[in-house]
Amino acid sequence: MPVEVVSYMLSIQDGRERLQFQLAYQCAPFLKRLRASCLTNIEKRDCPALDSILAGTDIKYRLLTADKGRYLLFLYRQRELWFCLDRAGVREFLARYGYLCQSLEAMLDRLSDRVSRYAFHGAGFPHEIGVFLNYPVDDVRCFIECRGKGGFMTGYWKVYHYPGRAQMIFQAYDKARTSAVNECLAGKKLKDIAR
Repeated sequence: MPVEVVSYMLSIQDGRERLQFQLAYQCAPFLKRLRASCLTNIEKRDCPALDSILAGTDIKYRLLTADKGRYLLFLYRQRELWFCLDRAGVREFLARYGYLCQSLEAMLDRLSDRVSRYAFHGAGFPHEIGVFLNYPVDDVRCFIECRGKGGFMTGYWKVYHYPGRAQMIFQAYDKARTSAVNECLAGKKLKDIAR
């Protein structure tokens, strides 16, 4: 995807069209069901269009924090995210960071609280967010323990284990982005891109 196309689409005046392109570009692996969730920053002025853009999909979102006219949104599919977080090892990992909750909503409340404390009170960034984003729990754990140093490679996340497998996933994510962006540029609505 040429950078000029991306820059143009992210600068157009029509907020709805701009936001739809932004979501297709930044959230493609999620939209194409390769991930259970994703993060994106949107401008406050684009928020009113979000509900109508997501209408007709099974996508939910949670505002994690707002600052200087920008919102950090966590988009997810409820069933897939719960399956991701309920895996062996993930629950135990999250319990170390205070996620002792039995419901997805309570876990998202905790995540939102931790992100807000980082944004507004200078607390450490909650890197456990990686497991909410489908990153392998072992890579998230190593990233935290190694303070982001080392690893085999960096792509959609920092890879500490199984670089061959991660590279195949990254390629699938790139293909999803190309597909989602091309569909968006061809005039498809987000609900059709996200099928």
